[in-house]
Amino acid sequence: MLLSQLPNGAHALVDHVFSGAPEVGSSTVQRLEELGFITGEPVHMLRRGPGGREPLAVQIGETLFALRLVEAQSIAITIPEARPDFGKA
Repeated sequence: MLLSQLPNGAHALVDHVFSGAPEVGSSTVQRLEELGFITGEPVHMLRRGPGGREPLAVQIGETLFALRLVEAQSIAITIPEARPDFGKA
């Protein structure tokens, strides 16, 4: 599943970042990883822009990011099995 497909308010774990579109080169992949989008890191989809579009507001740790749709489509995620403590600060 891709981060761009995660519903508002949902939690997941970053699986990996990849170059999924021509607009997302190795420098963008590296920047996303440097920002904290690394394997195993919890991510929370907060909300989307007007009309459910860009930007996508996501939280990694204590940091809030606004991502373009093409960036969110380059972040593969997994949704862990139901755990009562997952996604709670």
